[in-house]
Amino acid sequence: MNDVTLLPPPGQPLSHYVSTAPFDPAYGEAMSDQQKRVFLASQWKLMWWKFKRHRLALLSAIILAFLYTMIIIAEFLAPYNLGTRKVDSIYAPPQKVRLFHDGNFVGPFVYGRTVQLNMDTLKREYKDNPKDVQKLRFFCHGDAYKFWGLVDSNLHLVCPAEHGQVFLLGTDQLGHDLLSRIIYGARISMTIGLFGVAVSFILGIVIGGIAGYRGGVVDLVTQRLIEVLQSLPSIPLWLSLAAIMPVTWSPLLVYFGITFILGLLDWTGLARAVRSKLLALREEDYVLAAQLMGANGTRIIARHLVPGFMSHLIASATLSIPGMILGETALSFLGLGLRPPIVSWGVLLNEAANVNVVALYPWLMLPVVPVIVVILAFNFLGDGLRDAADPYR
Repeated sequence: MNDVTLLPPPGQPLSHYVSTAPFDPAYGEAMSDQQKRVFLASQWKLMWWKFKRHRLALLSAIILAFLYTMIIIAEFLAPYNLGTRKVDSIYAPPQKVRLFHDGNFVGPFVYGRTVQLNMDTLKREYKDNPKDVQKLRFFCHGDAYKFWGLVDSNLHLVCPAEHGQVFLLGTDQLGHDLLSRIIYGARISMTIGLFGVAVSFILGIVIGGIAGYRGGVVDLVTQRLIEVLQSLPSIPLWLSLAAIMPVTWSPLLVYFGITFILGLLDWTGLARAVRSKLLALREEDYVLAAQLMGANGTRIIARHLVPGFMSHLIASATLSIPGMILGETALSFLGLGLRPPIVSWGVLLNEAANVNVVALYPWLMLPVVPVIVVILAFNFLGDGLRDAADPYR
């Protein structure tokens, strides 16, 4: 009876008191500074700490950051312009960079070469000339180019000596410097994965989100469509879609066409992942609260459901980009993807499709090295992000 008399009059708010003291002062005093730092850290900070402990993922992130920075200034980093040909150095093997000559430190240099045609094998044979020391130049003026097709320049990081040549990775059948073409090709091969994933993510999130949130007939039709697409063999489907593109298209249109094709074929797995997540999350109380407040389905999916598993989407993206890069490489290698004058790693590997040529000039297979490095880096990065997405595990 006494407790009832303490209640306020009807319609008046209840008085309350919130203590700012620790819940357990003795426990708070017993915690070390390291424990307090962990308990007070934000979710993103905990994810970053866990990601740093994954050494391979951290190294992969550094490598990918370096490569994506490199493609921004590809013209500056390449020793030669993309179209530069050295007709007197066809199928030239890689040159060795040296620092000492006759026991004296000279700095980075290469020896000049003499070439003669072997009449028995009809193969050009190159020999170093130790008397011809060609010192490399740095931050020098060389082949002219248009930076991103806009600004005229001729500044390069490394240039051969005056009236000299330097082919660190050798040349191809037309006398193009392979290192320069690999650097230029990175711009296409590494960005096509980003654009392809963007298309794939838009389709996967939208279609999978609608199927998971609406359910019923919409979900049933979407799942049957996904099953049909996943049952089709990938390579023949790639070939048929790539063959549809007219041969009269410009290289830029072919680039975006290949990107769109790769995105169209990769959204099904993500759509199913999004759908399964939304089927579980749509039953949460905060979704019901949003519905009662009048939020429509689009707002609930975009503002409440998708952010709930954004870490999973980030990890999926890092694992999807390698598939896009391999897809472009496979199409270009088969001659149905990007075509010259566009240069990508797949186009460069297409030039090494002849086994006999590779047996004579093995350095033509060097474009496969950056493909392997990038694929491994993205996979290790995806593993690290997946583990960091659950910092409490």
